[in-house]
Amino acid sequence: MARSKGSQQFSQAEIERFVVAAEALHLSIVKPFISPHCDHYRQTRVLHEVLLKAVREVTGKEVSFIRWIGPSA
Repeated sequence: MARSKGSQQFSQAEIERFVVAAEALHLSIVKPFISPHCDHYRQTRVLHEVLLKAVREVTGKEVSFIRWIGPSA
């Protein structure tokens, strides 16, 4: 059985599901209250920046739920 070629981009419905999933991931990243001096905090910053970039690239816009307070590391 031959594989069919995937589409070149998400449909609007897929983008909406992606944003909902990204928001849930965002909340799991920023909700824990941990010291900004620990390794886990620094790694969550890295993950959050990658998430922000992916959401921007997929949606083509800023999404209001993604915010990080404070300067970048």
